[in-house]
Amino acid sequence: MGNTSVHSETAARTPAMRTAAMKLEVIVIPVSDVDRAKQFYSNLGWRLDADFVTGDDFRVIQFTPPGSPCSVIFGKNVTAAVPGTAQGLHLIVSDVEAARAELAERGVALSDVFHDAGGVFHHAGENARVRGPHPQRKSYGSFASFSDPDGNGWLFQEITTRLPGRIDADETMYSSASDLAAALRRAEAAHGEHEKRIGKRDEDWPTWYAEYMVRNRRASRCHRRFSPCSHKGPRNWQANQAGVFSAALASLPAA
Repeated sequence: MGNTSVHSETAARTPAMRTAAMKLEVIVIPVSDVDRAKQFYSNLGWRLDADFVTGDDFRVIQFTPPGSPCSVIFGKNVTAAVPGTAQGLHLIVSDVEAARAELAERGVALSDVFHDAGGVFHHAGENARVRGPHPQRKSYGSFASFSDPDGNGWLFQEITTRLPGRIDADETMYSSASDLAAALRRAEAAHGEHEKRIGKRDEDWPTWYAEYMVRNRRASRCHRRFSPCSHKGPRNWQANQAGVFSAALASLPAA
């Protein structure tokens, strides 16, 4: 715990150094049955971005979790990793119990909500798990896990307040007062649903608003870069992305 405090304080004191942007865009996961995996991730409610086939031995499928700036790719001959070996893939949520309940309603098998006995992150596998959310419901401290049909392991992690220095202002700026007002209205509507789920007034609503608005601002920026809404329709978008992807493949050196 002492080391954790030192690192947190250091992060707060150290000025942000400007470097080349390095944004995590895609995680590739290994699967054995592509169509089965596609059905599973579709059932989670994730957005299908692409399903490209080039010949009999190459297929690329991309899904994006709701609100996430990072996508997931799997397919045929896209990775040499053994199916099921991707572990510790974290999905950040503001309410771990609500997120777990949503996937359970979709028929997904999940662990109970848990926290780690040590109170910092979580141990590998199911070691040191304590049933129930963190006793003080501390941010970063509550989890729930599930796996895809191949055994690739996912975890929900509840984050309600970010540690200092963890929010990039460039990703969360609003261009006008009307843009900010619209974001506040969306947050108000979403927060009303949140209070219905928890069954009481959320006294810490400013924190919830802030986290919701930051998360959705980031997601909207990513969505505009790779979205059917930015074209004349889903079919045109798919055709456009197919052209982009084909051009990328064509640029690769011949085997």
